Amino acid sequence: MPTIYLLPSTMSDTAPQQVLPAGNIDIARRLKFFIVENLRTARRFLKACDRDINIDELTFFELNRHTSPEEVAGMLNPAAEGHDIGIISEAGCPAIADPGADVVAIAQRKGYDVRPLVGPSSIILSLMASGFNGQSFAFLGYLPIDASQRTAAMHAMERRIKSESQTQIFIETPYRNNKLIAELARALPGQMMLCVASDITGSNEKIITRPLSWWAKATYNYDKTPTIFLLYR
Repeated sequence: MPTIYLLPSTMSDTAPQQVLPAGNIDIARRLKFFIVENLRTARRFLKACDRDINIDELTFFELNRHTSPEEVAGMLNPAAEGHDIGIISEAGCPAIADPGADVVAIAQRKGYDVRPLVGPSSIILSLMASGFNGQSFAFLGYLPIDASQRTAAMHAMERRIKSESQTQIFIETPYRNNKLIAELARALPGQMMLCVASDITGSNEKIITRPLSWWAKATYNYDKTPTIFLLYR
């Protein structure tokens, strides 16, 4: 039975050996077929895992939000021939806030063995370090871009925090990080807690939890830095 390996990648320039188990790298060495979100970074990640990996001998299928359902299904053709396949995401762990979930759904329907491998997840790592409720939490992805919808989404998070004690987790396009923090500080109560987790697993990792009233006056610069945000009471 072919196996679909969900192969976590690094979320920074940190060497894979520092954040991934040795077993993951052993699996990456022997696979010949990969479904990846970004071809260039996937190749670079594999070479970082082991310089001796011959990239030219590998077959890559590129999967992103523009890929059609028909193309997604075709990416599993090597499995139908008995080959194992690795899925590599730009988001750290494949299929979490990631188009790889579409492939996994098809693999499950076809009865292939799906094996998630241990690796860094910005959602879990930031929640661990935030001091917020880890029993009940929701990942919301990106907030709306439209100003009125964005404000409404912020107040909806506030209501869920108050009514359900549920940690709210979300992301933003990196060049808008600073603007988002300012918007949160204006729209929500000052006593509400905001955790800003940036460059997770990287050399400049910083995870700070403070009230929004503190963030309203703080000096910071998260511009163009991969960052995840968490709100709680």
